[in-house]
Amino acid sequence: MAYSQLNINNQICFRLYTASRLVVQCYRPFLDKLGLTYLQYIVMLVLWEKDEVFVGDISKKLMLDTNTITPLLQRMEKEGFITRKKSIKDTRQRIISLTPKGKALEEETKDIPECIANYVLKNNLNIEELQTFVPVLDNIIGALKNQK
Repeated sequence: MAYSQLNINNQICFRLYTASRLVVQCYRPFLDKLGLTYLQYIVMLVLWEKDEVFVGDISKKLMLDTNTITPLLQRMEKEGFITRKKSIKDTRQRIISLTPKGKALEEETKDIPECIANYVLKNNLNIEELQTFVPVLDNIIGALKNQK
């Protein structure tokens, strides 16, 4: 190999991608039972924090483009988890609200984070080590989020 910096084992991005993919894979069995994808689940997390939010606010919070979020929200509406209505102040904006079915999912998902943490903790990690990743990941996200 001419450039050692191109060795896959030297790539932080590969480790982040792999960790992300494996985390989503761990969530899949729990979310499949509820009829949610991982992306739908994180939208629900935003809505459980604060119901009745603009599509743009969800996009910002999740750092995803509205053209990624909009079709997802349309599917979630068809599945009965949310409603989408036009804003009275600005009819170009949509307000996303939880339905009773969407609100009920919060109770059904409350144990999922602990189950996922237990998977990780079974592998010789402890909760303190796991928590040290949060500020590091936040710093990486902060450094990269405005790069386009």
